[in-house]
Amino acid sequence: MADVAARAGVSTTAVSLVLNDRQGTRLSEDAARRVRDAARELGYRPNLTARALSTQKSHVIGFISEQVTTDRLASGLIRGALHEAKKRGQVLFIAETEGEPDAIDEAVDALTDRQVDGIIYAATRPQTLRVPPRANGTPVIMLNAFSDDVGDAVLADEESGAREIVDLLLDAGHTDGVVILGRSLDQPVDEWLTRAVQRRLDGIWASLAARGVRPIAQLPCQPWSVKAGYEAMRDLLSAGIQPQALICMNDRLAFGAYRALSEAGLTVGRDVAVVSFDDDDIAVYLHPMLTTAAAPFEAMGALAVRLLLDEGHSPGEHLVPMPLRVRESVHLTKARAAELSRDNPEPDWAR
Repeated sequence: MADVAARAGVSTTAVSLVLNDRQGTRLSEDAARRVRDAARELGYRPNLTARALSTQKSHVIGFISEQVTTDRLASGLIRGALHEAKKRGQVLFIAETEGEPDAIDEAVDALTDRQVDGIIYAATRPQTLRVPPRANGTPVIMLNAFSDDVGDAVLADEESGAREIVDLLLDAGHTDGVVILGRSLDQPVDEWLTRAVQRRLDGIWASLAARGVRPIAQLPCQPWSVKAGYEAMRDLLSAGIQPQALICMNDRLAFGAYRALSEAGLTVGRDVAVVSFDDDDIAVYLHPMLTTAAAPFEAMGALAVRLLLDEGHSPGEHLVPMPLRVRESVHLTKARAAELSRDNPEPDWAR
């Protein structure tokens, strides 16, 4: 700073005022310009450690990942957080734990030792996670995860998203031959039944119940993989049961179901309507393209950063809507098309 002051011909106090954008100073615009020019010419960079000691803010956010860094879909959580952090002049310090308890403790220690302004704790699958007590005193936001120790969580609005995607299916006239692929209502509670999965199920069943629709089959799968979706749908068709509408608990199950339906000579979008969840990148490359409720990961990551920096926000669950990606896998049934035609008769000029 002394070097900048000497080159600009001003005091070090004046340099500090200019480079920290202090308003209301008596410095002339010419003096401020000389300071900025000198700083640029000398390659001046502020000492962030000293600034943090002075302001008690490091402008660094810790991001603890439970396999988010290695997951193609969930990595959107990081992209959203990075984008929002950059907009706000923050740096994201990312630590991957792979879900190992010792690694989680080490990550919290590493972040708190560096005096981060807060920690975002994110997971690929919405589950309940343990936050080490050593994080006490540092603000924490759970992202796509829950914790009994933390009052703030950013989550997808699973129940509303499920209601909307199933309503879309039913509105197209697919109220018969409905099959749920991935989870059965009567299935015992297990490690896969997270609160988020339960909410997704609640939304599906609420939408069906509102129309008086009962599925003809429920096919539990663990895990929700392409292979599991393929095998479950293949076995159902081999048993002589043909769905007319398929509600898949995630896109990967739908990918497998597409193949099984094709092998049976059935065409998605003509013989069977299909809806799903997540909006995996591959969904638009299927034929026909898959109708799905998108996991809003980037919006969730951005919201977690905003909440962490907003000390006045109300704690609790912060739900992000799941946008519907309406594509070709859902078609109007003939009955529904006829019904809409009666409700909207062709105008005289079009006859």
